[in-house]
Amino acid sequence: MHACGHDGHTATLLAAARLIAEDVSFDGVLHLIFQPAEEGAGGAVQMMADGLFERFPCDAVFALHNMPGIESGRFVFRSGPTMASSDNVTITLKGMGGHGAFPHQTRDTLVAASSLVMALQTVVSRNVDPLKTAVVTVGALHSGQANNVIPDDAQLELSIRTLDDDVRKLVRRRIHDLVQLQAQSYGVEASIDWREGYAVLVNSPAETALAVAVATDLLGPERVDANGPMFTASEDFAFMLQKVPGCYLFVGNGGPGTPGACAVHNPGYDFNDDIIAPGAAFWCRLVQTYFQSGAVIG
Repeated sequence: MHACGHDGHTATLLAAARLIAEDVSFDGVLHLIFQPAEEGAGGAVQMMADGLFERFPCDAVFALHNMPGIESGRFVFRSGPTMASSDNVTITLKGMGGHGAFPHQTRDTLVAASSLVMALQTVVSRNVDPLKTAVVTVGALHSGQANNVIPDDAQLELSIRTLDDDVRKLVRRRIHDLVQLQAQSYGVEASIDWREGYAVLVNSPAETALAVAVATDLLGPERVDANGPMFTASEDFAFMLQKVPGCYLFVGNGGPGTPGACAVHNPGYDFNDDIIAPGAAFWCRLVQTYFQSGAVIG
């Protein structure tokens, strides 16, 4: 279930576009980017490949995303690494199946896969600096169909998240080592299909400080968190920030105990329409403030 409010984000930017067109005067060039396919295909990458920043040059880029669990309309910022990289990994184990009554005549991939799931839990707990962050999630294990048949093969699907490129490399190296050595210890063969996903999202200090100042001026300091937490979710806006400085920020969708607190990617998630107005107002104030310098933003 990929419900996370992109319809609401689009409505917010459309509302800002109308307000800016009607009421905001500025000296500069403003590009409003309605990016498709944030998930999976990576719409940001596709837009840049199509010449986004060559056709529409920007000195800075800004984006927002709603965040369930945070008070409705509260703005959250963070400078530096803010959201995790994501890698998708498929591990395939091949052995020799057979009758469940004669396990000694097989090379059991299901037992090997079960052991590997547990071994993978040590990658973070015993290899990554405790003061740094990484996530290794085994989201799927497919093997076998009957209780009396030992399967020929097993397949694991992993999601890897890190907030540091060196940690990302370390995790990849340790997973490769563990997979091969675990497979050898059970007498099965292993192959790894590693698909690099999104990069670490890194907010630029100057642009983040400007966005914080704009939100504080608009809403007051009591509704702004200038040094919010890092998130281990991923976002393809990270690739835009590799090309152009900028800031990716969050607006609360609803605190604990409210309908807006339901997590994204949950069938019960619902975008809180009440945050459209403050989101659009923030974009308008950001345009007015930023263009005092006569620059170009998106």
